[in-house]
Amino acid sequence: MPSISLEEGTQLIMEMEREIIGFESVGFIALFGIAVQNGMVLVTYFNDLRTGGKSALEAVTEGAELRLRPVLMTAMTTVLGLMPLLFSSGIGADAQRPLATVVVFGLTTSTLLTLFVTPAVYVWVEERIGRDQAQ
Repeated sequence: MPSISLEEGTQLIMEMEREIIGFESVGFIALFGIAVQNGMVLVTYFNDLRTGGKSALEAVTEGAELRLRPVLMTAMTTVLGLMPLLFSSGIGADAQRPLATVVVFGLTTSTLLTLFVTPAVYVWVEERIGRDQAQ
């Protein structure tokens, strides 16, 4: 059975704490806020179109087309603004690069999911709710 010394255990705990409280956590908070905002922009517009009498598929098609630009602009301005931090190598780059990495790659993935998965899930849920209410 492997044993761990007190010194090794303390080192491990300090390293784990550094990873949890690092600059990456600030990046995750920013990423979460932008991702939620982009999703809300789409879903709110889908709901407005549904209130206007459109079917779920029509609302998603029109809403995704009309809200594509605001979602992409939000994501692209953030990503382009963080590119210098992502590729920096000067003083402080060790602290800034993890934050930029989390936000840039997380926001890219989040935007793709917002634009492709959110509309599909919205239609699926709306159709499911409609079937349940019809029964």
